[in-house]
Amino acid sequence: MNHVYLERHDTENNMHRFYQMFVTPGLFDDWSLIKEWGKVGSPGTVRKDWFDTEEEALTAKQRLVEAKQKKGYQSMG
Repeated sequence: MNHVYLERHDTENNMHRFYQMFVTPGLFDDWSLIKEWGKVGSPGTVRKDWFDTEEEALTAKQRLVEAKQKKGYQSMG
């Protein structure tokens, strides 16, 4: 799966956040991990990280998913 969408809700602190990631090929035989995060319902901040191989990008994505889940983010689909 190349797309992951996570959300974290903390009603006591009025915090409703999302984090999503995509792995996509680049134009020069490279791969990117595109990350977007912010408040649910608002446009988020977008960042791209570049990798030499698809495997490296997928590994980085999986590590980030695990880190976010430890902070309370849950997969939404």
